[in-house]
Amino acid sequence: MAKEFYSIKEMVGEAQERQIKLSDLILEYQAQELGKSQEELLEIMDDYFQVMIDGTHFHEEDNLPSTSGLTGGESEKIMTYAREHDGGFAGSFFTKALARGVSVSNCNAAMGQIVATPTAGSCGILPGCLVTMLEDDGVDRGKLVRALFVAAGFGMVIARTASIAGAEGGCQAECGSAAGMAAAAMVEVLGGTPAQSADACGMALINQLGLVCDPVAGLVEIPCVKRNAGSIAIALSATTMAMAGVDLYIPVDEVIAAMKKIGDTLPASLKETAGGGLAQTATGRALRDKVFGKIKQEEAEEMVD
Repeated sequence: MAKEFYSIKEMVGEAQERQIKLSDLILEYQAQELGKSQEELLEIMDDYFQVMIDGTHFHEEDNLPSTSGLTGGESEKIMTYAREHDGGFAGSFFTKALARGVSVSNCNAAMGQIVATPTAGSCGILPGCLVTMLEDDGVDRGKLVRALFVAAGFGMVIARTASIAGAEGGCQAECGSAAGMAAAAMVEVLGGTPAQSADACGMALINQLGLVCDPVAGLVEIPCVKRNAGSIAIALSATTMAMAGVDLYIPVDEVIAAMKKIGDTLPASLKETAGGGLAQTATGRALRDKVFGKIKQEEAEEMVD
């Protein structure tokens, strides 16, 4: 039976002891667990990566509004800003990463095909980071596909020991986990050590501890689309700090444990129920009524037809 990791420390320790990359370690155990060759798993992951790439270009062809009409077109606005302002004041890579991540989130809201990494609500964060490394930095695609196994390995540990669901742990469990997974993967791509990947994940998580899940009208759109962009910024900053040798101080596994405890103490109103936070602002309630009033009207018209 393939080994299952229940801590990042254990995963990093084995990779260091064997002097191999985290991606090699995780790929090896995944192949054992699924009864497939490593080559087969790389092909499957490459297919997933293509879906991510396609999602980052959603704004170029489809650019459809969401089914509810609440969101749509945000990614094109950011990309246009990048084109017209020499990449934007924060730099081309940063701005285009935001645009690509938001594009995937827009794709999800419009019922397009995405890869849940680790959830639909946080689906733009990992693609926004890695696809920008591919298309703007020219990083080898195969290298990025392998890095996805690092993201997957870290995500599995978080899921086993804490949560990746907003309904259980708040948005820290969704966007926080996604930012941590992205940061860990980027560190490996940049030639960092397994320990630096762990630190990057932890730094991303600590910057989103306590983040609530308060979707307006109960839909994964407001504020989810913008939180995907904000989480990309956090993932990039965590990657930079880890590569610079900044110490996390609190081990990543303890950060994950803290995230679980925080999630357990959050009230149900702040866990994807739309019972609190932004969902219960005056505007949030008005948008909810607008959306569901529209749905009821459409249902009535269908009954008449």
